[in-house]
Amino acid sequence: MEHQDSTATSSSKDAAPRETHGATETSAPADASRFTHWKRTVTLFLVGQSISMFGSSIVQFAVMWYLTLETQSGLVVMLYAIFAFVPQGLLSLFGGTLADRMNRKLLIIIPDAIIAITTLALALIMVSGITDLWIILAAVTIRSIGSGFQNPAVSAAIPSIVPADQLMRVNGINASIQGVMALLSPAAGGAIYGLGGIVPTFFVDVVTAVIGIGVMAFVPIPKLPDNPERKSLMGDLFAGLHYTFTHRFIRWLLTVYAVVFVLIVAPNFLVPLMVTRSFGGEVWMLTGVEVAFSLGMALGGMLVGMLIKRSKMHLLLVSSVIFGLLGMAMGVAPNVYVVLALNATAGLLVPVFSTPSTTALQEHTDPAFMGRVFSLVSIVFTLGMPLGMAVFGPLADTFSVETILIGTGAVTILFVLFSFYGLADGRHALAESRAEQRALETHK
Repeated sequence: MEHQDSTATSSSKDAAPRETHGATETSAPADASRFTHWKRTVTLFLVGQSISMFGSSIVQFAVMWYLTLETQSGLVVMLYAIFAFVPQGLLSLFGGTLADRMNRKLLIIIPDAIIAITTLALALIMVSGITDLWIILAAVTIRSIGSGFQNPAVSAAIPSIVPADQLMRVNGINASIQGVMALLSPAAGGAIYGLGGIVPTFFVDVVTAVIGIGVMAFVPIPKLPDNPERKSLMGDLFAGLHYTFTHRFIRWLLTVYAVVFVLIVAPNFLVPLMVTRSFGGEVWMLTGVEVAFSLGMALGGMLVGMLIKRSKMHLLLVSSVIFGLLGMAMGVAPNVYVVLALNATAGLLVPVFSTPSTTALQEHTDPAFMGRVFSLVSIVFTLGMPLGMAVFGPLADTFSVETILIGTGAVTILFVLFSFYGLADGRHALAESRAEQRALETHK
């Protein structure tokens, strides 16, 4: 019930590839007629996905709360995290490969339906009084598998329903919606869970999934063209990996995205621990940390809208450096109020970082490989945090969280500056982005 879809409709006959910076970039598809009613299509798509994501997020929080309250076991919470995220990350490559082979609309709807059926079955089982841990973890695993097949298809669909010159704006709106969902879903989940327990949250998820699927049924996502040279599933998977890691711009951008994500997002999960150790850790403080970040993220999409005419690579560069500075500042924050302000600013910058990077990937990726490229983004997003925490979590028991935040912030700044100015790929990306901006200004 988390989605992002982008269907490529241009075949090799419709889009002539050109060589840019050692990478093949596909020109705009010839049949621009499919964008005639693109605003209606995008509105339906975002509404359907947002409704479904809302219910899914509520369940994610509710299950974690339920297991924490019922077992009070760190091991059980760790198992939940593994079963909830690892299958999704591991299967994203296959999901992305399928997204480049089959009807992406079905690849969004079918996993959504399976997830909803699984959630309904779990609700009925728990109503009957059966609450065994293995049953809950089995349901969580199925949900995670469904997301692994679904998310790359959702990411791959957006460029096929949005005109190229509107991608940045639509991605910014999407990032803002995700921020709103991150703000509302724990509050709604807490209210529902507090009033009726975990089972009602499952029913909410089923209802939102049905609504999301119903809306999605009316979204006209273009079908993939026939490809007589199509390989086997595994052949396509390895072809996608080869394409990604031999495409200089995509390889460089994914590396920057992955390193910044691990260095910034994983340590940020230690901020509640820092607040607890240094400032007392009252409940309102811990809640405030999460709310501040989510509120900032929800407003970040609006900031992207104001910066829409800026160079994408410069937005990525500046936001990444500021992330590092915010981490270092958080490490020397004198009180919890400063921490909340810094965390809100970090949330505000998330869309400024993610929107230009997502848009640049969509623009530079051959439509035939869109699903597979974004499956790697999904892997970074899904596995980057737990892998980073596997390192920074134990370190937090040896060093202060403040020291970790200062260190990772400094490393982030040095890495980003080297990536953009010390590597030829980064310098070329900046120059290309400047040229695009000048062209837009001249056209205006």
